[in-house]
Amino acid sequence: MAPVPPGIRLLASFNREQWYRALTFILTFLLYTSFHLSRKPISIVKSELHKNCSSLSESSSVSSGLNPDVLKLRSDCGWKPFDKSNYKQLLGAMDYSFLCAYAVGMYLSGIIGERLPIRLYLTAGMLSSGLFTCLFGLGYIYNIHSLSFYVLVQVANGLVQTTGWPSVVTCIGNWFGKGRRGLIMGLWNSHTSVGNILGSLIAGYYVSSNWGLSFIVPGLIIAAMGLVCYLFLIEREYDVLADHWRNYRLSKRQNGLNGNSEVYVQYKDSRKQVYDTELLLPQDSVCLPLQPVVVVKSSAEPSAISFMGALRIPGVIEFSLCLLFAKLVSYTFLFWLPLYITKAANLDAKTAGDLSTLFDVGGIVGGVLAGVISDKLGKRASTCAVMLLLAAPTLYGFSMISGLGLRPIVGMLLLCGALVNGPYALITTAVAADLGTHKSLKGNARALSTVTAIIDGTGSVGAALGPLLAGLLSAGGWNQVFYMLMASDFIALLLLLRLVTKELASCKSHPIFTVELKEH
Repeated sequence: MAPVPPGIRLLASFNREQWYRALTFILTFLLYTSFHLSRKPISIVKSELHKNCSSLSESSSVSSGLNPDVLKLRSDCGWKPFDKSNYKQLLGAMDYSFLCAYAVGMYLSGIIGERLPIRLYLTAGMLSSGLFTCLFGLGYIYNIHSLSFYVLVQVANGLVQTTGWPSVVTCIGNWFGKGRRGLIMGLWNSHTSVGNILGSLIAGYYVSSNWGLSFIVPGLIIAAMGLVCYLFLIEREYDVLADHWRNYRLSKRQNGLNGNSEVYVQYKDSRKQVYDTELLLPQDSVCLPLQPVVVVKSSAEPSAISFMGALRIPGVIEFSLCLLFAKLVSYTFLFWLPLYITKAANLDAKTAGDLSTLFDVGGIVGGVLAGVISDKLGKRASTCAVMLLLAAPTLYGFSMISGLGLRPIVGMLLLCGALVNGPYALITTAVAADLGTHKSLKGNARALSTVTAIIDGTGSVGAALGPLLAGLLSAGGWNQVFYMLMASDFIALLLLLRLVTKELASCKSHPIFTVELKEH
């Protein structure tokens, strides 16, 4: 008999629960990658919507024999109405419309998400986001030049995209406990940077020839991932276990079990978290008991937490406000970095878009590094504070060397990405999960979605303000934009000082937000 291949042995060594955890990790990673993939094209297309060009003279219009309006649309000035001198304000308004809608919708999304099946809620959001992303690209196909059209599409897309973050964080928090949460979520949160990179590459491929496809292709991708979500997403471990018991019960109804046709499930005490409940499943190597399982259903299901109740959790307000300024910096880079590189280094739109992905590569490293360090030290706030302290002078250095060639730009983009996105990634993942399962909640897992939405919703206010301020300040020079970014990092640092002081004063090595997640 031929020996079993070592790879198959490795696969067989994982039990069913571990496979489900791996599936949830990979699937939620891909789902939110598609969200960021669909957000990135606008930053790549900006340099195509407005190009550096000189005004056309009336004489050139007459000599060419073309209608002046047609000639203007075909010129290298860009896409009407973004071909005017106020293009920065118009592009900033588009960013602001998306991010403002996203910030407002996020506060509602977490509350709604707690009361609806996450799989269906997330699927509907992804399909809707795919539709509105494609609509923006159809503006090129159908030659639409109305600013109000693009703004309305951005508002609608911002609202439906809020279904993503609370849903995926709740799923990943349901399946993974506190142990090494910083490392696990640091790796998992790299979906943000991976989505930005893929979005940049896809949009950059089409931007010069047909920028409409820069939106349509990502829109189709997120819609397709929405269908994958509907088919495969498992909200919590309890759902799988209950389904297995349901099937087992039906089979015993048909075959009978020791004269009895009913098999019931013993629910855990309601004070424990539902997703921590682990029931023994029928296994091929385990003999099932001949006696029917006694049914005792929990008398009370955990209720959804209120908005004010979530705000009263220690640390929620500080981290939410800190994220406001940290996300302001991150999203300013997300929406304006390709255009800045185009202007500062005199590069074309595709090259600038490809180069901007290095910021996200650094962000992956920074997110993982922040998670590992915070796990090791047990100090989330202190880890964020140190990275914010280092980020401000790094931003200033980047602004100084941007015109010195590609090599300095590459190095500083990687460093800036790590220091800017590190705290942002840590707060939106591990910190949000810690707070959403805080011991004061007494095991109420349904609070995780609301807490996550409050933190990210507050951060999204900064994400809306950053690109808008960048559009206004850049009219007076890019240096003013970088001064605004450095000031934001310092304010984010100041908002964490109370928590940092509390962490440093503690002699214990575990996080200040302890979580009671017990393995049964």
